[in-house]
Amino acid sequence: MKKGCKYGSHRVLEPQGVLTQAAYKIDNNMEIYSNEILVDVQSLNIDSASFTQIEEEAGGNIEKIKAKIMEIVGERGKQQNPVTGSGGMFIGTVAKIGEDLKDRDLKVGDKIASLVSLSLTPLKIEEILDVKPEIDRVDIKGQAILFESGIYAKLPDDMPENLALAALDVAGAPAQTAKLVKPGDSVLVLGAAGKSGMLCCYEAKKRVGPTGNVIALVRKQEQADNLVKWGFCHKAILASAQEPMAVLNKTLEANKGKEVDISISCVNIPNTEMSCILPVRDNGVVYFFSMATSFTKAALGAEGVGKDVTMIVGNGYTKDHAEITLQELRESETLRKIFEERYI
Repeated sequence: MKKGCKYGSHRVLEPQGVLTQAAYKIDNNMEIYSNEILVDVQSLNIDSASFTQIEEEAGGNIEKIKAKIMEIVGERGKQQNPVTGSGGMFIGTVAKIGEDLKDRDLKVGDKIASLVSLSLTPLKIEEILDVKPEIDRVDIKGQAILFESGIYAKLPDDMPENLALAALDVAGAPAQTAKLVKPGDSVLVLGAAGKSGMLCCYEAKKRVGPTGNVIALVRKQEQADNLVKWGFCHKAILASAQEPMAVLNKTLEANKGKEVDISISCVNIPNTEMSCILPVRDNGVVYFFSMATSFTKAALGAEGVGKDVTMIVGNGYTKDHAEITLQELRESETLRKIFEERYI
């Protein structure tokens, strides 16, 4: 059994010299190398920005959505949306472990969720069994490969698989929030009514304590009312994240006329960069978790309005992110109930 590069570069077909995320096409032959793990995949969680784009292109037609996903994977050897560049993650059962990875706390038959993007993961789909547009999930019969460097989480015993999958899909966001937010901070969460948005609101409110202020930005009054009622934020405001001046003015109104310390972008549509940047004070932090972000627009936009802010790329991984995120569902009955109702 041959040994491959721990980062998966041996799977790159074109162009040569890059890693699998940047590659246009990778090798999705399911014969594993000695430092790879083969997984029988049951579900893909397509990232929100990617699924939204595919659904819009398909006009909401389920068969066209299936065909587009099959086309992408067939052409690229991975699920990487050619428009957004993003992927998602999978849930599955370990089918085979390379001999160089036998010392891991993992065995054949374990249920795991991948914590690396589908945009870099060799994937082969035999059949798409179902598409659930309301939760961006695609049930399949297929297989995927994790590289030696690939991170994953064993599914917990104290919650249903699909519940864990829903949370782990966006685990980077609340975990990064836990690192960034401190007592007394004022925080604006854009796209607060979605999965990552609710988790970030919950984590931010926990971290800011009694002297902080968490502001949730949503599009509908019902969403605003619910987030406040559930205790996930202090205040909720209505605005389009594509209208930065409206977002700025409503944020100032909700924060006693002051700019916020931190903004967190959990939106799934483009052209929202300035709504994240404009309401943040100088030397504040802007965290772009959204894969719909244009970092060119963000950098040049911040320069254009004279904002000296720290802008953080939405890395989906941070230390202990799976544990932090699942713990939210364990400690909040309200949050868990919402996820069970919406995402299972």
